[in-house]
Amino acid sequence: MNYFHYINDELYAEEVPIRKIASQVGTPFYVYSYQTLQRHFTAFDSAFGEKFDHLICFAVKANSNLAILNLLGRLGAGADIVSGGELFRALKVGILPEKIVYAGVGKTCREMEYALQSGILMFNVESWPELELLNRVAGEMNKKASIALRVNPDISADTHPYITTGLRQEKFGIDIHRALEEYKRIQSLEHVKIVGAHVHIGSQITKVTPFIDSLQKVATLIQKLREEKIQINYLDIGGGLGITYRNEEPPSPKEFVEAISSTFKGLEVTIISEPGRVIVGNAGALISKVLYVKRKDEKNFLIVDAGMNDLMRPSLYKAYHEILPVRQENRSTMVADIVGPICESGDFLARGRELPEVFSGELIATMSAGAYGFSMSSNYNSRPRVPEVLVKKDQFRVIRQRETYDDLIHTEMVPDW
Repeated sequence: MNYFHYINDELYAEEVPIRKIASQVGTPFYVYSYQTLQRHFTAFDSAFGEKFDHLICFAVKANSNLAILNLLGRLGAGADIVSGGELFRALKVGILPEKIVYAGVGKTCREMEYALQSGILMFNVESWPELELLNRVAGEMNKKASIALRVNPDISADTHPYITTGLRQEKFGIDIHRALEEYKRIQSLEHVKIVGAHVHIGSQITKVTPFIDSLQKVATLIQKLREEKIQINYLDIGGGLGITYRNEEPPSPKEFVEAISSTFKGLEVTIISEPGRVIVGNAGALISKVLYVKRKDEKNFLIVDAGMNDLMRPSLYKAYHEILPVRQENRSTMVADIVGPICESGDFLARGRELPEVFSGELIATMSAGAYGFSMSSNYNSRPRVPEVLVKKDQFRVIRQRETYDDLIHTEMVPDW
C-alpha cells in the first residue's frame, strides 16, 4: 500500500489531506508517514529473519528528527552515527549505546571521549592516525575502545560520483590489500580492541552485484584474520540500498538479503546493517506552494516557496524527484522548470518537467524526500528552516516547529568594538 495517495483527486498522507496540514502549518513543510516508516523498517529487519544474528543501525544522517529516531528505536533499531551531534540525538530518544556504531573519517578527540563515555558498541575506524588518537584518548580515560576497521574494497557502486565511497581514490577506509597488515598492527595498541570489520561502498545503489563483490572480499579478509588468531565478531555491511525515485528497480530488502547472504554464511558473526534512505526516503514529501507562474521566451517557470536550501538533492546531484499536484484534476499538461526563491541559477526542484498545468496558489508535493531532505537543509539566504510533520492514520503532529527570524540570529553577537 502507498500511504501517499489520492482520494477523490486530493493527495493524502495516510488518512490526512495534505491541504489540511498546509492550512494549519503553512508552506513549505516536510511530511512523513508513520506507517511507511514502520513498514519499511520491519521489512528490512525481517529480511534477515532468525537465520542471521543481526542488528539494524539506522543511518541517522538520512533523517535525524527525534520523533523518527524514537519511532525506529522503539521498533528495535540501533544507530549508525557520524558525529557527536548524531550520538546525542540517538541517546536522547533512548537508543541503547550498545546498539550504536560510529563511522566517519573526521572524528574529533571530544567526540571520541563522548562516545567512549557513552559506551557505544564500536567505532568504525578509517585510518591509522585515527586509531592512534583513539588509543590515546581511551588510555587517558582508562577504557578500551572496541573497533572495526573500515576497509575500502575498490568496488564501483554504479551511483552518483558524489555518493560512491568504495573506490580506492575516495577518502573512505583503508585499502583492502593493506587491511591484513593493518589489523596485525592494531594489536600493538594497548587501548584498542578489535571486534569487527566494516565496509560501505556508497548510497542509492540499485543492483546487488557491487554489494556481493565487496562482501566477498571482506569475507576472505575475515578468514585470513582468523588464521592469524584475530577474532572478528561483527561484520558491518554498511548501507546504501537504493529506492525508486523515477524508474529505478532496486531489489526489495528480502531479495537484497537473499542475494548477499551467501557471502557471510559460515562466518559466525553478527551482521550489522546501516540502512537509511531505504527506510525513510519514500516515507516523506516536501510540500510547497506555487507563488508565480512565469513565462519567458516560450519557457515556463513555476516559482515555488521551497528552494535548494530546503531540498538540496536536485541542485547538488541533479537528482530526480517526482512532483505531484496536491489537487489532481483533468487538465492540460505543461512543461516547466520548478524553481525556488534562492538567488542561484542552480535553485531548482526540477527542470523541463512535464506535469499537469499548475496555477499560482496551488500546492505541489515533491515526493521521495524523506531521506537527505531536511537533514541537508540550511539557512542560506537567511531563510528559516521549514517544519516537519508526522502523520499516523488520521492524526498529524508537528515534530519540528518552523524556525523564526529570531531563531536565525539567536547564536550571533555583535562585538562592542
